[in-house]
Amino acid sequence: MVRRVSLFLLPIIYLGYISLGLPDGTLGVAWPQMHGALVLPVGLAGTLALVVTLLAACSAFFSGAILSRYGTGPVVFVSCALTGTGLLLVSQAHSLAWMLLAAVPLGFGAGAVDAGLNGYVARHYSSRHMNWLHACWGIGATAGPLIMTCSLRTDPGWRLGYGIIALVQFGLSLLFLLTLRLWDTQPEARCGGPDAPVGDNHAGSPSMPANSEAGWLSTAVFALYVGTEATAGLWAATILVESRGMSLATAGICTAAYYGSITGGRLLAGLVANRWGNRRMVRLGLVLGVFAAVLFTQANTPWLALAALVALGLGFAPVYPCMMHEVPKRFAPEAVRKVVGRQTFASYIGGAFLTAAAGWVASQLSPAIIAWFVVAGTVCLCLVVARLNRIT
Repeated sequence: MVRRVSLFLLPIIYLGYISLGLPDGTLGVAWPQMHGALVLPVGLAGTLALVVTLLAACSAFFSGAILSRYGTGPVVFVSCALTGTGLLLVSQAHSLAWMLLAAVPLGFGAGAVDAGLNGYVARHYSSRHMNWLHACWGIGATAGPLIMTCSLRTDPGWRLGYGIIALVQFGLSLLFLLTLRLWDTQPEARCGGPDAPVGDNHAGSPSMPANSEAGWLSTAVFALYVGTEATAGLWAATILVESRGMSLATAGICTAAYYGSITGGRLLAGLVANRWGNRRMVRLGLVLGVFAAVLFTQANTPWLALAALVALGLGFAPVYPCMMHEVPKRFAPEAVRKVVGRQTFASYIGGAFLTAAAGWVASQLSPAIIAWFVVAGTVCLCLVVARLNRIT
């Protein structure tokens, strides 16, 4: 009975992560039209992303107590409803104050569901499902820009796009409400089996404490990775439109392809990560990411930009899930929860400040310089991961 419930619950968990990804790529696609309609500076997108991400980080930081009290299912339901409310407010925005108001439910809705679903899958499902969970985020992050790109061609423009995505979020929240009872029966904690990871296993039990060099390096990895990935996704469309002279439709398709390649890469990673091992997957992905990021700085045609962003997404794809799944192999059992919590918190902080810094530079110089931010972030990520692998 428990196993049957876990199989029914798994698609619900995946839908929860799709709902988390839906809003993530939309602002970057809508912003070239939004900032003109609302008479806002072009660099303000980074500040708005900063506000949302800091609120999500706050929500993630306190998620442990919230999840312990209310359970994962109710938190996912409420979080999805909050996100839908925030998106509906964005669709009606007429000023910066309205956008900041919408940021409150958007941020608080994202943080708790992110930490809750990551922890739930890590405890109860295999590495394969962890990769596929993050692939579901990519499905949402791909669908959002596609919906927005189609909406930009209509008279309501970005307002219609945000309204459609808000309705999707409300529909998903209703589904989560109707399936709350499934969360009452806990699937068995994963402890081997055919889906258990076999790569990168080391002799003996890991004993690295959380407050060690490795613990802080692991935290830095997530800040750097999410910051670099989010910067590329948020600013790609603006770079292509305002620095490369491409159309909004072309820029939207390229951004959607970026998130789509992250999705496809994680689906593939779920098939091979158990054989290749997490560390090898991360190394290969980051090497591809560096080359793709450099290529994007020189991409002056739509096809070259598309190729660079697809390659960048494929390179980034395995980093987050594989690094998250490595935590129990690097750290002592009593340190795992603390390290995972720090990583989740750091991912939001890195995403907030790097995207905001890129926006400030875009305002002072040119959006084109942001492409070099992505190169620098990917190179730094390679160096930190290499050091972490050497000491654990």
